[in-house]
Amino acid sequence: MSDPLGTPGSPEEPGGNLRPTSPAALAGWAVAGLVLGWLVHPVADRYGTAPIVTWAQPLALVLVVAILAATAWVTHRQVHVRRERLDPQQAVNRLVLARACAYVGALVAGGYLGYAVSWLGIPAELAEQRAWRSAAAALAGAGVAGAALLLERACRVRSDDPAP
Repeated sequence: MSDPLGTPGSPEEPGGNLRPTSPAALAGWAVAGLVLGWLVHPVADRYGTAPIVTWAQPLALVLVVAILAATAWVTHRQVHVRRERLDPQQAVNRLVLARACAYVGALVAGGYLGYAVSWLGIPAELAEQRAWRSAAAALAGAGVAGAALLLERACRVRSDDPAP
């Protein structure tokens, strides 16, 4: 019987296992973002002017998607196609980046979607523009979460692979 905590004197070193990012956790972050994004409009109207969404926000998120997707592709080719080992620190860094970007991407997607929904049916001057640009940013935020999940998946190794 092995000691799961790996206390001194145990015959085996502990093996680390991480579970993939939970869809429930991503949904929770997205719902939190949705509520916060929806609240921005009435709070901003009460205390000043509601923020204007420019094309810079969704384009910046698209840039993050491209970087994450490229990193996922390179990692997949290195680990799964060429069967090379990643440096442990590099593997952990990529996995942490993927997990953080998945959560933040879900939060941002929900936030922009909530902000877009808050403008539907409002007869304001820039309401339609804010709704469309926020919806584009929400889509880009979902892309960040998706690309991050691809990077997380690319970091996975089979359990039958020998330890380094």
